[in-house]
Amino acid sequence: MSRLRFDDLRQYSDVLRSRRGDAVTVRFVEPRDAEELQNYFRSLSSRSRYNRFLGAMSELPQGVLDHFTHVNERDGFTVIATVDVDGFETIVGEARYIVHLADNSFEFGLSIEDRWQGVGVGAALMKNLECRAAALGAERLFGDTLRSNAGMIALARKSGFAFGQHPDDWKLVRFEKEIATEPKDIPCASWRIAAQNAALTTAVAN
Repeated sequence: MSRLRFDDLRQYSDVLRSRRGDAVTVRFVEPRDAEELQNYFRSLSSRSRYNRFLGAMSELPQGVLDHFTHVNERDGFTVIATVDVDGFETIVGEARYIVHLADNSFEFGLSIEDRWQGVGVGAALMKNLECRAAALGAERLFGDTLRSNAGMIALARKSGFAFGQHPDDWKLVRFEKEIATEPKDIPCASWRIAAQNAALTTAVAN
C-alpha cells in the first residue's frame, strides 16, 4: 500500500489553523515524544479518555505507548497536533491509524485536548488525516466510536463520513469514507506533492 518511504515520513509536518487563527503543527510522532504524549493522555478529562479508548484508562500502558511512538506499517502511524505555548511545543491533539492491507483501508481514532475542543482543531486534523492516508495509498478510512460520543459523531458527519452498524458491538457506531484519490487530486498541497513525487519515482524505477 505505502508509496512513500517511512524514513521520509518521520519528520513530515504540516501547519494548520484553528478557527481562531492558532498555528497548529501536525507531524508524525517520534520516540522522543513518549513522555509528552503520556502526559497529554493523563491531562485529558476522564470522559475524553473514555471516548478515545472506548473504556476507562488513566494512561497508556508502556507497551501501548511504545507502539504509539513508532511510525511504521507494522505498528501503525501516530500523528500529534502541537501548538507553541510560551516557547514550548505542547501537544493539543493526536490521531492514530492502522493499516489494513487486505482491503487498502486505514482504521483511525483521535482525541483533542479538552481546552482545545470546539475551535476547529479536530476538523483540521481530520482533513489532514485523509490527505496522509490517501498519499499512503489508502482507499477507505474508517473509525469506531461510542454511540454516546456526540462530539466525534458530529465531527465525522461534518467531514462527510457515512455511518453504519458496528459488526461486533452494539455500543459502537462505525463511520467510514471512501478516499481512493489520484495523487494529483489530494486536497492538501504538501501531501499532493509528496504523493506525486513518490509516483514519479516509482514510474522511473519501473
